[in-house]
Amino acid sequence: MRPADLVRDHTVYSCVMGSRAFGLATDASDTDRRGVFLAPTPLFWRFEKPPTHVEGPGEERFSWELERFCELALRANPNILECLHSPLVERLDGTGRELLSLRGAFLSRQVHATFTGYALGQRRKLDADIRTTGAPRWKHAMHLLRLLGSARDLLRTGELRLDVGEDREALLAVKRGEVSWAEIEARMARLAEETDAALLRTPLPAEPDGARVADFLYRTRLASATHA
Repeated sequence: MRPADLVRDHTVYSCVMGSRAFGLATDASDTDRRGVFLAPTPLFWRFEKPPTHVEGPGEERFSWELERFCELALRANPNILECLHSPLVERLDGTGRELLSLRGAFLSRQVHATFTGYALGQRRKLDADIRTTGAPRWKHAMHLLRLLGSARDLLRTGELRLDVGEDREALLAVKRGEVSWAEIEARMARLAEETDAALLRTPLPAEPDGARVADFLYRTRLASATHA
């Protein structure tokens, strides 16, 4: 079975991500699509296993096989967790609905380390841009601020919300280069402090509910084998 066929015929969940999901889209914004497909269980009985992820078909589309997606989500991968919480769902079957019902099982205090770690990596890239060109990539600076704000609010409330809401115009001003780098640095530092403080009082559990997710994956694989 071709990778493109797995996405076309076995997608259980797909959504729009990027600026459109964050409420930051403009007329020039692309439409980034992400999805999860369930490879039929008999494919795993062969020497050549199905792919863990597929790029395409088409531009700006990327999909993960269900097991790989769950593994990354249990590790609190920011991109994967955000994919689970997109407000723009395009395709959803029964398995996809159960996956979305497990969103809370993937969340834990580990998000503090993964979200802030990802943000630190992006900050290093921005600093490198400044050393090389004299200015950061403003779009990346905007998304770094968005990510830190999302992490802070997730730790405070226990819920991951993607749409930036009333912060939209302030963030788009950063993207347009209308905010000084010094001000952006100050915002980053403030958000980092608030995120650290939120960790001390977060309602999130210490670990994700791996057993619940494992049970879901087992039942899903078994049902696929039975109906093959």
